[in-house]
Amino acid sequence: MIGSIILLIILIFLNAVFASAEIAVISMNESKLKKLTEEKNKKAIKLTRLTEQPARFLATIQVVITLAGFLNSAFAADYFAEPLVDVFVRLGVPVPVSVLSSVSVIIITVVLSYFNLVFGELVPKRIAMKKSDSLALSMAGMLYAISKIFTPLVALLTASTNGVLKLMGINPEESDEQVTEEEIRMMLSEGSQQGTIDKSETEIIQNVFDFNDISAEQICTHRIDVTSLDIADTLDTWDGVIFESRHTFYPVYRENTDNIVGILNTKDYFRSERKSKQQVIKTCLDKPWFVPENMKANVLFQKMKASRKYIAVLIDEYGGMSGLITLHDLIEALVGDLYELEDSIQAPEIQQIDDSTWEIQGSADLDDVAEALGIQLPTDDFDTYSGYICDVIGRVPGNGETFTCQTETMKIQVKTVVNHRIGETLVTLVKQEETSGSLEA
Repeated sequence: MIGSIILLIILIFLNAVFASAEIAVISMNESKLKKLTEEKNKKAIKLTRLTEQPARFLATIQVVITLAGFLNSAFAADYFAEPLVDVFVRLGVPVPVSVLSSVSVIIITVVLSYFNLVFGELVPKRIAMKKSDSLALSMAGMLYAISKIFTPLVALLTASTNGVLKLMGINPEESDEQVTEEEIRMMLSEGSQQGTIDKSETEIIQNVFDFNDISAEQICTHRIDVTSLDIADTLDTWDGVIFESRHTFYPVYRENTDNIVGILNTKDYFRSERKSKQQVIKTCLDKPWFVPENMKANVLFQKMKASRKYIAVLIDEYGGMSGLITLHDLIEALVGDLYELEDSIQAPEIQQIDDSTWEIQGSADLDDVAEALGIQLPTDDFDTYSGYICDVIGRVPGNGETFTCQTETMKIQVKTVVNHRIGETLVTLVKQEETSGSLEA
C-alpha cells in the first residue's frame, strides 16, 4: 500500500514538473532568451531550438503529461478499488459488489483528480508564471533530452495535429500574429496602474505612438503667437522687438506675414558688424523652409534631421503662413515641456480646483479638456477649447470682455479675452437637469 502511494506521488510530481515547464517556457521573456542565445548560453540555445517549433514542443510536453495521468489513474484504480470495496462490504452497505466496484473507481478517480489538479497542475503552473525565466532555463536540458527520446511519437502527433488544422482551414505554418500598437498601449496602461511602469515612462511611450498621428499644425506656434519682423523696418526697430520677446529665430516678412522672405538667426545677427541693413539681410537671414501644415509630426521630424533644419514655416492650403515649428517643439511632443533658463514656468492649461471646478486656458486642446472633465465634447469639430466656446456663444468675443455661458454639461465663466482670443476660464460641471444653453453677457 505504501509503495503504491509513493508511486502515485511520483507520478503527480512528474505531471507537476512538465506542467510547470510548459508554462515557464511559453511565458519566458523572448528578448531575454534571444540575448542569452546570442551570448552562447547552452541552456538558452536548447530552449531556442525547442521554441522554434512550438507544435513539437507542446506535443512533447503533452505526451509526458498524458502518460503520467494515464498511469496515475490505472495504478490508483488497480491498487485502491478493491480495498475500498472491502471497506464498504465490512460496513454492510446493501449494494451488489459489482456496483460497489464501480462506485469505488469513481470515488478514487475524483479524489485523485483533486490532488492531481492542485499539486500536479494549478500550484506548479502558478509557480512557473512567477519564476518563468529561471524555471525554463533550469529545465532546458531535461526538456531537450525528452524531446529527443519521444521524437517518433511527437512527429506522429505533430503531423496528425497539422492535418486536422488544415482540414479546418487553418495554416499550421503561419506565423503568430504580431503585437499591435493597441495591445502595447493596453499593457502600458495596466503596467502603470500596477506600478510596474513609471507614469512618466508611460507618457513618453504613449507620446511616441501619438507622434505618428498628429500633424505639425497641432504642435506648432500658431501665426497669431508668432513674433515677426518687417523687412521694411529699421535695425533699431528690430532690436526693440528682439529684446522685448527674447527669441532665437524670427520670421522676416515683406508687406504681410503670409510673405515670409527669411528667418533671422539672432546669434548671427548680434555677432555681425551690422554696417548696413543690406549686409545684415545678406549675412544673417536664412532661406525659409516651407512645409505643409498637415505633414505628420514623425515625417517632419525625420526630414528636419536629414536636412539639418531647426525651424520650418508651416503653410496652409491657400499658401499663407499658419505657424512656425522647431525641432524643439517636436521633441517636446515626445518627452514633454523642456524649459530653457530664461523661460518662465507656465501654469498648466487645465488645473482642477475641486471635484467639480477647473481653471482652463482657452488654448487648451479640446481632447485634453474632454478627458480631464470626463465628458463628451465635439473634438472632431474643434481643436481648441477657445474655438468650442466661440461656437457655444455664436460669436467672436470682444477684447477685454468677460461673460458666462452654460451648456448641458458645464457652466463656463470667461475671465479674460485678449485679441479676441479667450484666455482664462473657470469651468463648473452641472447636472443634466439644469437649464442649458443660457448666456449672460
